[in-house]
Amino acid sequence: MNKQVLLRALPKVDALIGRVTALPEGAGIPYAALLGATRGAVDRLRKDILSGEVTALPTEEALLGEVLRAARRQAAFSLRPVINATGIVLHTNLGRSALGERVAEHIKQVAMGYSTLEYDLQSATRGSRHSHIEGLLCRLTGAEAALVVNNNAAAVLLMLTALCAGREVVVSRGELVEIGGSFRVPEVMAQGGAILREVGTTNKTHLRDYEAAIDPEVTGALLKVHTSNYKVVGFTGEVDIAALSRLGRDRGIPVLYDLGSGALAPLGEWGPALLGSEPTAAEQIRRGADLVCFSGDKLLGGPQAGIVVGKKALIDKLKTHPLARALRIDKLTLSALEATLRLYLEPQEALAHIPTLNMLCISDQQLSAKAHRLLEALPPGDYGAEVQPTQGQAGGGSFPGQDLPSYAVAVLPEAMSLEQLERCLREFEVPIIARIYKERLLLDVRTIDDGQFSTISRAFALIFSKKEGQPHA
Repeated sequence: MNKQVLLRALPKVDALIGRVTALPEGAGIPYAALLGATRGAVDRLRKDILSGEVTALPTEEALLGEVLRAARRQAAFSLRPVINATGIVLHTNLGRSALGERVAEHIKQVAMGYSTLEYDLQSATRGSRHSHIEGLLCRLTGAEAALVVNNNAAAVLLMLTALCAGREVVVSRGELVEIGGSFRVPEVMAQGGAILREVGTTNKTHLRDYEAAIDPEVTGALLKVHTSNYKVVGFTGEVDIAALSRLGRDRGIPVLYDLGSGALAPLGEWGPALLGSEPTAAEQIRRGADLVCFSGDKLLGGPQAGIVVGKKALIDKLKTHPLARALRIDKLTLSALEATLRLYLEPQEALAHIPTLNMLCISDQQLSAKAHRLLEALPPGDYGAEVQPTQGQAGGGSFPGQDLPSYAVAVLPEAMSLEQLERCLREFEVPIIARIYKERLLLDVRTIDDGQFSTISRAFALIFSKKEGQPHA
């Protein structure tokens, strides 16, 4: 067909918008998103006609579908909820710990009005934002004092800057970890103005290595780093925190412990035995560490935060350092953390209302029953589905090399590829993030809430009811 004829036949933007808004799927989409999507679709068609790539106009149905999909993308928030069907509990890319309803409700109450962020109700004077969580952390860990900054890397940076700037920090070579995003302990140490003093070897470090490295004139601290995101096996050895703490006390040098993943509860007593290998913050305080820092959004199950607990004299130095203000957390994080910590005061409340703990500790029988409930919730369609055992992970740099036995609904579509189904689920109005394994698409129920089953069912109904040319779900 002649290019000029095609160009004259291009639909008008306003007319096309009107046809989209007349569709049930177009209801509620903001006009600005519809306008941008429609102009984009018409402009692309015009360009392709002029280049010769298009020799016939698409059907109205196909064009409406393209505009509708583009408008939905433009109208959607960039940061939005997804359904995590991967079986990875602390999925870093998906936001790590999910917060429960009780915590979310407290955040909402604090967010929607004024709060006691830095106001003391008793004295009617300025208060400290640390006061909202310090008592809770001391009670839960047995520490003398505590403070919170915006993540654990910040906690390490603050400790090293406030206590060790210009002095050596002795650390085992086997604990010089990369903590994610290409950030490494030596680099954080250098940024804090501390001088790295490596001891031992990659696989073995002895107490005598630390002893030989200490120089009262230059040693600022002994640092132990929990290798929570990898494991060295075989001919290995490390100095435990109790022995290192005794050495620090004898030499008058503070012992700092970067615990990383930050379990507050003995998870092995609540769930699979493998969870019992994770050290708790309270345990490290009891064993003598002067300061222990850890994450709030990993095994603790709260918001992103870096928590430091330990000796009051050292915590006071951290609180008064100028860097503490630059690294401080906001009222929403504080409200989420306080609400999460309060749940730990009653262990069964924590297990019931902190999603991360529930997902990690759920039993095999519960997972199997949950997978069968999801299978029953799926609508009929051109696909096969069955429950099968699978393996998930704790994620978030926790329990390296250890899988969590789980159950999944395994799906095999008949009229599309696994990759097409995965993409359709990922592009659904509520994105469903699944994984493909051994020629099946797996929906691992460990990380799916029962309340999300209806959304998954609706996605399958729309995806498998679509005919060629219709707008995609």
